[in-house]
Amino acid sequence: MAGEPNAKQCRNCKRDLPRASFARDRNRRDGLQVDCRECVAEYSAAHYRRRREAMGKPVREKVDVPVGHKLCRTCGEVKPHSEWHRNTTASDGLSTRCKACRAERGRRDHLRRRYGLSLAERDAMVASQMGLCVICLKAPAVHVDHCHETGRVRGVLCFNCNSAIGKLGDDPDAVRRAAAYLEGTPWKPTLVAPGVYQLPS
Repeated sequence: MAGEPNAKQCRNCKRDLPRASFARDRNRRDGLQVDCRECVAEYSAAHYRRRREAMGKPVREKVDVPVGHKLCRTCGEVKPHSEWHRNTTASDGLSTRCKACRAERGRRDHLRRRYGLSLAERDAMVASQMGLCVICLKAPAVHVDHCHETGRVRGVLCFNCNSAIGKLGDDPDAVRRAAAYLEGTPWKPTLVAPGVYQLPS
């Protein structure tokens, strides 16, 4: 095979291989690297391992991944490309984390940025409520509720209850009037002057 025009001997492993087994190198006379791709990959892996060990950092073991799949280093699962967001700046055109891990990271960052809570703190609040919304006591508690003026977190509600108190402007008096209305005792304010209403006690 060494005498064939499309063959070349690897300097490292001494095998006669097709020219396609060598990466390009413009500085070489034949335009190819002197070591085959396989030997270069082995050298790079060994160099990477030595460098990581010298820094005291863990070494990522190589994982065989089927075509059309990618390993998520966050969750450690091999998933099809459909489970990844696109990233045109990456070498493989895919994000570094799968969609599920990105979503989890997004939730964690949102809790910390918006409410100053960690996931563990939020989960502890939900556990203290036995997993239920503290208003309706029926639906799962999934939405963190907070005072829009002070930023203080009040609890974890379901979507409907969180929306309801928001629609009522976080006003306790409006909530009381709504409760009275539902109990069949509605009352109306009395107009005492243009644009001025007197509310019953």
